[in-house]
Amino acid sequence: MTETAYAAFAADVRAVNPMIGLLAMDRDGTIRRDAAGAPLDWDDAHPEVIWSTYDLFPDQGVRRFYGFAGRCGSLRWFASAAAGFETPFYAGLIDRGVRLTTGHGTRVAIAEFVLRAVLDAFQDAGAWRRLQAERRWERAPFAFREVDGSRWLVWGMGHIGGEVARRARALGAEVVGVRRTPRGDEPVDVLCTPQEATDRIGWADVVVLTAASNASTARLVDAGFLAAMRPDAVLVNIARGDLVDEEALVASLDAGRPGTAVLDVFATEPLPAESPLWGHPRVVVSPHEAGASREANRRFAPEFCENLGRYLAGLPLVDERTAADL
Repeated sequence: MTETAYAAFAADVRAVNPMIGLLAMDRDGTIRRDAAGAPLDWDDAHPEVIWSTYDLFPDQGVRRFYGFAGRCGSLRWFASAAAGFETPFYAGLIDRGVRLTTGHGTRVAIAEFVLRAVLDAFQDAGAWRRLQAERRWERAPFAFREVDGSRWLVWGMGHIGGEVARRARALGAEVVGVRRTPRGDEPVDVLCTPQEATDRIGWADVVVLTAASNASTARLVDAGFLAAMRPDAVLVNIARGDLVDEEALVASLDAGRPGTAVLDVFATEPLPAESPLWGHPRVVVSPHEAGASREANRRFAPEFCENLGRYLAGLPLVDERTAADL
């Protein structure tokens, strides 16, 4: 684990089994037993389990951490903090016979990000901020929209989509969820398959993308999808950048729909400086950090510790991904 995770959660991990030995890696890629003592050579560190936590993501240390995991021959289980698992790195682990689990500690943070972004768009909060910067007291007519009574299409009903749906409904929105294989316990007013959802695109005031990145969702939001959207709709993508055809999105925004696109993820990251998305008046850009809350690791730690107990007991792991998922 990282030295940050060690400082916060070593006691929780040892509570699962006090005999577990722990290795901690610092930002420079130095590994030490129990985050103390002499550095270990990478070839002398032989962890069976590697736990990737959210503190890695904003730091260059992620490259060293994942680089070590990629060459670690003793590795048997990689516990990822991320909900997504479409990158070649994860496929490589599974090909090697390494077990892979995903994490959902960011689900609450991302759902709150979505609600805040939609409220910003509905209330045109940017106008208030501009007026404040100009020290102008200028009251607009009562023209902003309410979430209450609005209609939401949440495309993807995993952990994150479920949290988005619960919060939108709590504010009075009607929510239609989209899922390939319904389970029956989704917190929505109506559940439909992707094929059935195409008739709902023009119905929705808000479209939220929370689906996994795979062959069936690549460029899901294409020119046809965008043409079906309402001119005043809000599109929010907190899933993966390849779900949206960005060129088609810019063209459609220029043509008048949707009203706003809130994008936290992009086909190329970091988003290139020359991308027209940066300066488009109806696009809100954030740097893939919708889930970057202080609480994300604290929420993820119990999930990991539960799975660690299951791993040691030889039980199935929660949220394990296989070659079939890839």
